[in-house]
Amino acid sequence: MDAVRGRVDPEEWRVRVDLAACYRLVDLFGMSDVILNHISARVPGEHEHFLINPFGMTYEEITASSLIKVDLDGTVIDNPHEEYTLNLPGYVIHSAIHGGRPDVGCVLHTHTPAGMAVSALECGLLPLNQTAMRFYGGLGYHEFEGVAVEVGERERLVADLGEHDAMILRNHGLLTVGRTVAEAFVNMHRLERSCQTQLLTQSAGSPLHLPAQQVIEHAYRQLRRAPSPDRHGRLLAHGEREWPALLRMLDRRDPSYRN
Repeated sequence: MDAVRGRVDPEEWRVRVDLAACYRLVDLFGMSDVILNHISARVPGEHEHFLINPFGMTYEEITASSLIKVDLDGTVIDNPHEEYTLNLPGYVIHSAIHGGRPDVGCVLHTHTPAGMAVSALECGLLPLNQTAMRFYGGLGYHEFEGVAVEVGERERLVADLGEHDAMILRNHGLLTVGRTVAEAFVNMHRLERSCQTQLLTQSAGSPLHLPAQQVIEHAYRQLRRAPSPDRHGRLLAHGEREWPALLRMLDRRDPSYRN
């Protein structure tokens, strides 16, 4: 820990801790896939550099000092490991979003059963409940092109994401982004819950009940607004209220992500 922490500035270390926490939380909430998938975070003040997991470590092993720093061209800037390297699909997907969306601070990608199932439904995600309506009108779709190892796919990933903060990768999985690690995580948690509840609803075999179109659109606008202000009147970003509580939960269970 000391070796890495000693050569990065405090802001990068803060992002490293948040990103390591995000890996642990994704695992804790059942959204990891052994050593596969990836979450990345932009290095503060470095538009070209982002942090990502070493390919070969499980999410429950990730710590702040274990993360690999890479640039948008795929050059590894800092890797504290001899036995682990960069995952190529992780580089392709995450360099695409970080390069094409300067407003994005974190990119999160999963292969959950529910996410993969909905990604294969022609209807995609339906506005069946309040949680799912959060993504109505704010969800991109990207057609499957095979394993994401071709650099040429990057421009299509960015185009399909557009200005959205969530995207379904057809026949593949889910992707969310956020200005912060916290925002990307809560976006994914809600998207995953939306997929899970849709599959449960559809499996009941009963006709689906959808609210009126104007109600769906109204709920979407409500849910897209900034959350309620804190006690000082400051408007909170999405995820900002949840994040301290999530970190406290991790600290009670295993604070080693901070190392």
